[in-house]
Amino acid sequence: MIIQIEREDLDLFNIFVFIFGAIIGSFLNVVIYRVPRGESIVTPRSHCTKCGKTISWYHNIPIISYIILGGKCKYCDEKYSINYFFVEMLSALIALSLFVKIGFSLEYFLILALFYTLLVLSFIDLEYKAVPDWILLLVVILGFSCVYNNFLDSIKDGFIFVGAFVMLDFFVTFYIQNIKSKILKDETLKTQRALGEGDLPIIAVIGALLGLASGMIAIFLAALFAIIPSIYNNIKNSEKQTAFIPYLSLGFFVEYIFQISKVIL
Repeated sequence: MIIQIEREDLDLFNIFVFIFGAIIGSFLNVVIYRVPRGESIVTPRSHCTKCGKTISWYHNIPIISYIILGGKCKYCDEKYSINYFFVEMLSALIALSLFVKIGFSLEYFLILALFYTLLVLSFIDLEYKAVPDWILLLVVILGFSCVYNNFLDSIKDGFIFVGAFVMLDFFVTFYIQNIKSKILKDETLKTQRALGEGDLPIIAVIGALLGLASGMIAIFLAALFAIIPSIYNNIKNSEKQTAFIPYLSLGFFVEYIFQISKVIL
């Protein structure tokens, strides 16, 4: 069921949805910070990790407080990560973009929950290069809950996608571990894999929701987005590995919103 909104009320709803998304983003920041540390996401209240002072509600207004306070703690001037601002802004933009595309419906809230979960995974992966399995399972559950038509075909597409990328991972990993490591004489490459295990469930969801053609565009976009940090790391001679989940999620979102496959295929 889709809720119809009068045109004159649309701008007001857009503002409401943006604010709603930013508020959810503030909570997602708590999840991103606390879950990898094994801390409760409910208690205690938000506080500075340096001085321990509880953050007042008027110092914790999504997006606005970060800008006004210059990204610092009000009490001890501890510098907060810019990721807090990015998560809140991205959360607001995701909510608004999906609302413009879908409108209020059950599909909207399911897809929104899916992309919010991917947002959490992306920032955890950027920080730790590893993600909790239970959040990956949540992505799979939410992803397949968003499939309404041709459910069996969607399952098939998801498995085809995963199978194809398992084979791709095998060949590329073989090249990295057995050929590239010898050419570069880098022993660390002998244990490096092309894809992480956390990438595969997301790839399955992309295949199931978008289908084969659209899903391939999403993966192609993800690879393009991932090239930028990879080139930067090579220029800086950095050994830092590129987390792929953020770029998979970005490619998925861009293709879902803009449906580029319908333009070029």
